[in-house]
Amino acid sequence: MAEQFMNHVNETPKNMRTFWIIWGGQFISMIGSGLTVFGLGVWIYEKTGQATPFALTALFSTLPSLILMPIGGAIADRYSRKILMILADTGTGLSTAAAALILFNGNLQVWHIYILATISSIFSAFQEPAYTASITLLVPKKDLARSSGILQMGQAVSAIITPILAGGLYAVIGLKGIIIIDAITYLSAISALLIVHIPQPKKKSQLIANEGKKPSLLSDVVFGWLTLRSLPGLLGLLIYFASVNFFLNLSTVLSGPLVLSFGSSADLGVVQMVSGIAMLIGSLIMSTWGGPQKRKVPALIGFIAIASAGLLISGLESNTWVISIGRVVLLIFIPFASALSQAVFQTKISPEIQGRVFSIRGTISRSMMPLAFIISGPLADRVFNPLMASGGSLNNTLLGNTLGTGPGRGIGLIMVLSCFFLWMASLVAYFHPRIRNLEIEIPDAISDEGDA
Repeated sequence: MAEQFMNHVNETPKNMRTFWIIWGGQFISMIGSGLTVFGLGVWIYEKTGQATPFALTALFSTLPSLILMPIGGAIADRYSRKILMILADTGTGLSTAAAALILFNGNLQVWHIYILATISSIFSAFQEPAYTASITLLVPKKDLARSSGILQMGQAVSAIITPILAGGLYAVIGLKGIIIIDAITYLSAISALLIVHIPQPKKKSQLIANEGKKPSLLSDVVFGWLTLRSLPGLLGLLIYFASVNFFLNLSTVLSGPLVLSFGSSADLGVVQMVSGIAMLIGSLIMSTWGGPQKRKVPALIGFIAIASAGLLISGLESNTWVISIGRVVLLIFIPFASALSQAVFQTKISPEIQGRVFSIRGTISRSMMPLAFIISGPLADRVFNPLMASGGSLNNTLLGNTLGTGPGRGIGLIMVLSCFFLWMASLVAYFHPRIRNLEIEIPDAISDEGDA
C-alpha cells in the first residue's frame, strides 16, 4: 500500500502569507472562546463546588469530535476544505449565540453548557481535519514544525490575555456580554477564510476504489485506518500519545478545582495567566527554532518526559505559585513535542489523504481522553480527596506527610501519580525500535520542491 500514498502532490510555490491570515482570524475567535471558557468555569464551580462538572464539560467537548472526526476527515479529502472550515466556524458561532439568548432569559443551567460543548465538539470534528490538512499545502516543508509552534503560540497568548480580559469584562458587562463577544469573534475567523485561497490536493487515481467509482465514506474511513496500520512506527507513536493524553488530561482537567479548593477566582486567573506565558515561551522558541530537522521522534519523547515533571511539581503543595511553577515546566515543553509530532505526520503522509489519515490519527491519540474525563471527577471527589482529607485514611502516612492533607490534596496526589505513569510510558516508547526509528524506516511523502 505504501506506494499508493507516498507520491507527493505537485504544488505551486508555498509561503506563510495565507497561513498567517487564517491564523489571525482563528486567533481572534480563540480569544472570544477563551473569555467564555474562563467565565463559565468560575460560574460552574460557584454553582456546584465540585470537580465532576468540570470533567463532564471536558468530556462533552471531546467525545463527539472523537466519534465524528474520521467522517470529517473523509469529507475534507473529498470536498473544499475552505468551505468546510467556514461552515464549521459558522455553526459554532451560531450555537454560542443561542447560549447567549438562554443566558439573557435567565435560564442558563449546567446541562445547557454540556449541550453547547457537545455542539462545538461536533463542528470541531469537521473543522480540525480540514484545517490541519490544509497547512501542509500552505507552508513550506522546512517550516512545518514552525507553523505548529505558531498555532500553539496563539493558544498561549489567548491563555495570557483571556483571564485578564475576562476578569475586567465580567465586572462591566457580565457573563452575558462575554458570550456575545465570543459569538461575534467567530466573524473574524470566517472573514479570514473568505479572503484567502486554500489549495485542494490533486486526487490520485490509485486512491479511487472500485475501478474509478467514488468510494463510500466508510471506505474512506477504513482507508485512513489501513494507511496507519501499514506504518507500525506511526501507529505505535499514536498509541503512546493516547496514554500521554490520558494521564495529562486526567490531571489538567482538575487544575481549576485544585486551585479553587484553597484559593479564589483571582488565584485561578494567576495560574492560567502564568500557564499561558509558559506556553507562549515554548511556542515562540519552537516557531523560531523549528526543532531538530532529524531525529524528531526521540526528541519529542524526551520533551514529554520533561514536561511530565510539571505535574509532579503542581501536586506537591496547595500553593498558587507552586502550581504555577509546575504549569510552567509542563507548558514550556509540551509545545515542543506537539510541534514535532505534527511535523512528522505532515512529512510522512501525502497531502491528498491527510484529511482521512489525520482524522484517524486524532481519534486514536485522543481515544483515552473521554475515559480520563469520566473518571477524573469521581476519582477526585469520591476517592482521592477523601483519602487525603484531614483525618482521612492517608492522613498520617508518607503520602499524607509529604503532600499534606486537606482540601484538594487528593487532586495533588492524582497529579503526582500521573507524572510517574507518564515517565513509564515514555521509557517504553523510547525503547520501542519501530517508534524510535520511524523517521528512518518511513520515506517522506513530500519534498522540498516548490518551497519558498
